[in-house]
Amino acid sequence: MIEIPIKTKEEIEIMARAGKILALILNEIKKEVKPGVILSFLNDKANELIKKNNVKPAFLGHEGYPATLCTSINDVVVHGLPNDYILKEGDILSLDIGIEYQGYFSDMAITLPIGKVDDEKARLIRVTKKALKRGIKKMTPWNTLGDVSNTMQRYIEKRGFAVIKELCGHGIGKDLHEPPEILNYGERKTGPALKEGMVLCIEPMVSMGNGKIKQNPDRFSFATQDGSVASHFEHTVLIVKDGARVLTE
Repeated sequence: MIEIPIKTKEEIEIMARAGKILALILNEIKKEVKPGVILSFLNDKANELIKKNNVKPAFLGHEGYPATLCTSINDVVVHGLPNDYILKEGDILSLDIGIEYQGYFSDMAITLPIGKVDDEKARLIRVTKKALKRGIKKMTPWNTLGDVSNTMQRYIEKRGFAVIKELCGHGIGKDLHEPPEILNYGERKTGPALKEGMVLCIEPMVSMGNGKIKQNPDRFSFATQDGSVASHFEHTVLIVKDGARVLTE
């Protein structure tokens, strides 16, 4: 059986502070996102805000990743590099960022429309965000991880989109990635039972196409195989006595 760490009261206090700082940082980066902005500028902004808040970037150097912020454009699902690409009207952009604060990690992601996007891209973003919300609602001590995964999968697929099954969420704490792996699809009443004190990163990743992915030549980013547009949202969530508390808001 997978051993999922239970956090102490002191650890939870640190992680709650980390989550709040991270949410503020991402909110400031979000304000800079518009047509004409270069992805590398957003990474510079992330570095500036991390320094200002006296925290450390979680992704920089993690498994060789060369940046602080993941910037995934259109068909790129996750781990997009903040290069010299210039955002243009009609793009969609996923931002994923993590920090380390007093030895503990926090992680979150959002997807944003660039200027005016078509109705289907806007719907994809809404559905992914709502799937995350629904998954969080299921994160109670009387449910299993399978209940959470199944809820997200059913919501996404009923709306005609595909769950990206090859990538998943994770536990978090003293390490950026702790057990368990949290799939975005699954069967009800399967997997580990949720318990008070667990801290988990839940992150639906959704595509307009068939949901299959490939690794890009840059060795870090993953894109949809069919070139379809993808969306990604993530929160760091604490299981409490009567449900879930989002730490990254």
